[in-house]
Amino acid sequence: MTTRTRPNRVALSGDMLVAPPPLESGDRLTRHEFERRYEAMPEIKKAELVEGVVYVASPVRFKNHGKPHAQIIGWLLNYSVATPSVDLTDNTTFRMDVDNEPQPDAMLLLNSALGGRTRISEDDFVEGAPELVVEIAATSAAYDLHDKKRATGVTACRST
Repeated sequence: MTTRTRPNRVALSGDMLVAPPPLESGDRLTRHEFERRYEAMPEIKKAELVEGVVYVASPVRFKNHGKPHAQIIGWLLNYSVATPSVDLTDNTTFRMDVDNEPQPDAMLLLNSALGGRTRISEDDFVEGAPELVVEIAATSAAYDLHDKKRATGVTACRST
């Protein structure tokens, strides 16, 4: 699983070191404040900002997430190997706009020279709308199928 490497940062306030408030599900934040708090909490392995609301991930189970995730990655890996102009990412954060910074299970990105809509920022984040976003939504369906789907413009497919 790809995760951010984040140092534990604190800000100076007068003569005191002040840690930012903790990042918690349900917080309503700007993208800048979300990133500041996320970077200060390296113990959080996955958090997303969707429509200005923070979602901190719960544990991942085998049958409902791990196995289908591995299968979709295998399928997309074969596709990306056969299509050199396409990059595959796994659990990579992308900065969609000022209110949205999701971390989907997988994405396909088309090379920008060929019309792709994303770019890689100086600090190594995907910015813009990927060509394909995949989310395994067994335990996170409450927001994956509503707020996150609406924010990213994803068309949902359901697998049983």
